[in-house]
Amino acid sequence: MLQGQKVYLRAIEPEDAHPMIGWENNPENWKISNTLVPFSKNLIEQYVNSAQNILETKQVRFMICLRKNDLAIGTIDLFEFDPIHQRAGVGVLIGDSAYRNRGYADEALKLLIEYSFDRLQLHQLFCHIFDTNEASIKLFERNGFEKSGERKEWVRTQKGWETELFYQLIKK
Repeated sequence: MLQGQKVYLRAIEPEDAHPMIGWENNPENWKISNTLVPFSKNLIEQYVNSAQNILETKQVRFMICLRKNDLAIGTIDLFEFDPIHQRAGVGVLIGDSAYRNRGYADEALKLLIEYSFDRLQLHQLFCHIFDTNEASIKLFERNGFEKSGERKEWVRTQKGWETELFYQLIKK
């Protein structure tokens, strides 16, 4: 478990399937996860019950939980884990909008950065953010990520084309 002041990160447990179904199947979140159709309960349960060995799956997901009441409020992921080039992508989701903009994602990201650089010995982390997602841009920039590229009109959404920004955090 990775401990912060307001939140902690823990491994996914079978009971986490229920909130994850709601978060993953919320159409508001589909744009950031490139989801086109809802996930079945069975598929989410299979994912939750599968081994989360980062060396095998090249990804790991942690639950973001509040310290005051152990409530799971979101997830934070490492994906495209590359041990040769010592890098991984980062994704964060605070599932319920009532818990957004309270510093929880910020603290979770700090914990994940420390874990990635100190425990996994990664050289860099990266993320992809739509240029219209101001909250995520601020979150990652506040934590030292720097914009290093962009893909213009990269993703088609219901509202039109979105430009995707590429951010990196290189270990000093």
